[in-house]
Amino acid sequence: MTAYRTSDHESSGAPRRRRPGRDRGALLLISSTENRRAWAPRFATAIALTDVAVISAAVVGAQLLRFGSSLDSEGFGGVHGHPLVVMTALIAAWLFSLRVYQTLDRRILGSGSEEYSRVATACLSVFGVLAIVVLVLNLDVSRGYFALALPLGTLGLLVSRWVWRRRLSRQRSRGLAVERLLVVGEPESVSTVTDRLSRAPEQPFSVVGACVRNVASGSASTTIGTARVPVYGDLDEVATAAARCHANTVAVTSPDAFGHRAMQDLSWNLHLMDVDLLVAPGVADVAGPRMMVHPVAGLPLLHIDRPRYAGANRLRKAALDRVGGALIVLALSPVLVTIAVAIALDTRGPVFHRSTRLGVNNRPFRMWKFRSMVPDAEALIADLADRNEGSGPLFKVRDDPRVTPVGRVLRRYSLDELPQLFNVLGGSMSLVGPRPPLPAEASTYDGRVARRMLVKPGMTGLWQVSGRSNLSWDESVRLDVSYVENWSIMQDLVILWRTLRAVVSTDGAY
Repeated sequence: MTAYRTSDHESSGAPRRRRPGRDRGALLLISSTENRRAWAPRFATAIALTDVAVISAAVVGAQLLRFGSSLDSEGFGGVHGHPLVVMTALIAAWLFSLRVYQTLDRRILGSGSEEYSRVATACLSVFGVLAIVVLVLNLDVSRGYFALALPLGTLGLLVSRWVWRRRLSRQRSRGLAVERLLVVGEPESVSTVTDRLSRAPEQPFSVVGACVRNVASGSASTTIGTARVPVYGDLDEVATAAARCHANTVAVTSPDAFGHRAMQDLSWNLHLMDVDLLVAPGVADVAGPRMMVHPVAGLPLLHIDRPRYAGANRLRKAALDRVGGALIVLALSPVLVTIAVAIALDTRGPVFHRSTRLGVNNRPFRMWKFRSMVPDAEALIADLADRNEGSGPLFKVRDDPRVTPVGRVLRRYSLDELPQLFNVLGGSMSLVGPRPPLPAEASTYDGRVARRMLVKPGMTGLWQVSGRSNLSWDESVRLDVSYVENWSIMQDLVILWRTLRAVVSTDGAY
């Protein structure tokens, strides 16, 4: 895959020389041919070919598992036509469903759980339609065949997407396969966006420049934010700046600074240049499924739906918690017994530690953990106050002398938190959710932070897979609030998978 690279001369903000005889309009047309995204069609084509291979393997594999190598039409289950025709039709319908749900949309490839959600929905939809067709036409087909093909294909597609996402993330961390982004708006909002993006190397944008209000033309040596992004001029120079820095995406962080007419003119100019336009809504950490554009009197109003935690969503999450928690307890029961014996042999004291935490709607509950510290650890906090490395109301000490030898191993791999599975089975906690706070900690929450208490606390969450103890207080709160605002079953499954990777890597655990 290829990516656009900026020379040292360009990255410093120096204006690009125009070719002799070229006017400004010609320069914009040149940029429209130079900033095409070479990585996107190649990446989408590779995924499309992988989809064909995975679906074909699933359909053929289901045939071999259910009927063996026989291609006898009667053995296939009474479907009219040769089995090869039926398999070909199923493969074509499956691929068509993936295209209907736009699973190759460049905007979702490699970012967020939306890609996985679309793939899973497409797989369930095609088999739902087939079930209706079989029922209406009263076809005598083998249900076992489709029962094998659906999970095989769905799992294979999700795994293949994950593999491609990992490859894309590695490339983006090296500055490849990214959209070249020009950030536009007020100085404060531009600085916030550029700094946030600079802290996430695997995100799909590389900020190559900015246009800031009230910055005179020719101030190319000016930079903004801790990432020191070069500033290319004022808000009326956005189109020229996009051409100069070869941006293929422009993000407007302060639409009010433009006005309606100027925003419309900007969108037309960027369209002619084949440059995407993004507009920040001014509401942070709200995911796309809750947003809908509602046009009124020619004005595109952004409707933000309220987070929904009741009804079917609540039942789905409860089912995931209870079934998933029970399966994990059964699978890890030998590990739980081994850890309990090791703690009892290591130091005197109880095997388990129970502390009072606050759950959904500030209801207190007793949270279970394996004891990883000496029995009188709480009484020793005052002696360690000067070594506190935690931010906000959190108390954290990297080399805590209260931790036992076995406790250090348990904490390194987060094994001390396994007894929280009993809290999950009891209904006081969830597998995925915000971090369960102490009562003293929750008493310091303001209105924004208090939104963490709208859902059950979890054994793991975005905070667990995004740095754990290395996160600042503000960043951990932002991640918890983001989870509460955008909860979905697919997001929970992605977090559980990322948790396994985070625990194995032991990054941020102490």
